[in-house]
Amino acid sequence: MFDLIVKNATLPDGRKRLDIAVKDGVIAAVEAGITADAKEMIDAEGHLVAPPFVDPHFHMDATLSLGTPRMNVSGTLLEGIALWGELKPIQSVDDIVARALRYCDLAVSMGLGAIRTHVDTCDDELKGVQALLEVREQVKDYIDLQLVAFPQDGVLRDPTAMANTVRALDMGVDVVGGIPHFERTMADGAESVRQLCEIAADRGLMVDMHCDESDDPHSRHIETLAYETQRLGLQGRVAGSHLTSMHSMDNYYVSKLIPLMVEAGVHAIPNPLINIMLQGRHDSYPKRRGQTRVRELRDAGITVGFGSDCVMDPWYSLGKADMLDVAFMGLHVGQLSSREDMAWCFEAVTTNSAKIMGLEGYGIAPGCQANMVLLQAQDPIEAIRLRANRLSVIRGGRVIASNQPQIAQLALPGRPSEVDPASYAPSTD
Repeated sequence: MFDLIVKNATLPDGRKRLDIAVKDGVIAAVEAGITADAKEMIDAEGHLVAPPFVDPHFHMDATLSLGTPRMNVSGTLLEGIALWGELKPIQSVDDIVARALRYCDLAVSMGLGAIRTHVDTCDDELKGVQALLEVREQVKDYIDLQLVAFPQDGVLRDPTAMANTVRALDMGVDVVGGIPHFERTMADGAESVRQLCEIAADRGLMVDMHCDESDDPHSRHIETLAYETQRLGLQGRVAGSHLTSMHSMDNYYVSKLIPLMVEAGVHAIPNPLINIMLQGRHDSYPKRRGQTRVRELRDAGITVGFGSDCVMDPWYSLGKADMLDVAFMGLHVGQLSSREDMAWCFEAVTTNSAKIMGLEGYGIAPGCQANMVLLQAQDPIEAIRLRANRLSVIRGGRVIASNQPQIAQLALPGRPSEVDPASYAPSTD
């Protein structure tokens, strides 16, 4: 007897009418017509069953703090950083824990199974680090939480940031972060990349740096990150987040830069919602939109995963932990409009981001962890179009969140009594 069987599922790769059998928290079989008994049965009714959503870039120590101590009036990145500097001294470890746990509840309901969150280390008390280490332990049974030691004010610019970052890693933070474009000079930025990558190499850790989150086409720290990745043998363990300056760079330079990134095996993490909101703020018209060159990076063979970055915090006053919102925005800003492109955007918030985070046992296949989400959609494109309802969220073979199908009730003479938005997709049978 199995613990769970999900019947009549459609998978992201297009396979239909499959059953997914689960035993002891692991997917035991994915095939048509499984007749064995199970303790629990879920009929997917042909809807999409996908592995859980993955957010490879978030700031959980700031989330849900909107309006404390004030609002970001200009809406700019720099005012957000200044506002965060005002919030840090007045928040407590308990404040951060409470907000983060509340966010994780929301994230689970939206089908998120893994989050990589940056935690500020430019705080001598390391309140955010203490809080998120506690949260990581509390949520480990339902969310894989990966922490990045992130010196928000610059690891060289802030006098105690390097020591604090090392302390955070000693306390159990998983990944080495940085923000080279926020150092005082380009040279300091490059030096910060060198020092932080060496720390990661010495400790056998991954690297994820906020890189060139700027409209300045001369902010080119991703080049240094690619160089240090190769020099130190960190291939496959390094990600550059944001990379928005690439939106404004000279095409000739980019034609050199992207092959360097490919050679070094550096991943890319755009954050569509935040990049479209914060970039181009100094422009009148035409106005740059800031998202990095997603299509070109992808086509070159670089692993690209979309992150959400912020939800209701000093930088962004919207959001609801919905990675389909993130994919929807990335699709539009990147003009990724072909059927293949749109399906790839679903991968950017699932399999690609799982690869960037190094998640093990991820996927819908025998031997994978029995973590999945049942969506009220027929395929990945439909899921993005609808920002589809999460009918069931399953972790370790157990349903941990569920929703009723979203169907509108109509009272129009001569028209149907119900409208199901998921029924409007053309049949692909």
